[in-house]
Amino acid sequence: MKITEVKENKKQFFFLLLMADEQEDMIDRYIDRGNMFVLDDGGVRCECIVTDEGGGVLEIKNIATVPQFRGKGYAKAMIEFIAQKYGRRYSVLQVGTGDSPLTVPFYEKCGFVRSHVVKNFFTDNYDHPICECGKLLADMIYLRRPL
Repeated sequence: MKITEVKENKKQFFFLLLMADEQEDMIDRYIDRGNMFVLDDGGVRCECIVTDEGGGVLEIKNIATVPQFRGKGYAKAMIEFIAQKYGRRYSVLQVGTGDSPLTVPFYEKCGFVRSHVVKNFFTDNYDHPICECGKLLADMIYLRRPL
């Protein structure tokens, strides 16, 4: 398993980026200012984009695993890599996600705790309804983990 930084042609991984963020113009808001990493284990299995949000906060803007490789620890390995790589430069790793029964428990298992909520984030910023596990997502739930 090898994790490398992607500095150019980040949209070559668009198929993965869209799994975590369904709207291209939302991805365009952070793709160029973020640091992108891919995890390769006999092929690309996972990607992650992180951004400096100021005040010692590093944010996971996008993280996705190829569907047939989910549940094998790739996203967790990516988060641990990010925590190790940036732990001396930042004090907090945060992530914003919908209040989904799939994603929130995953982040909690990775050591994140709920921080705050941005009401109606998905309904105000996306041009179509976002659903996960049959649940319409409206609010952005932020979770944080100390580094």
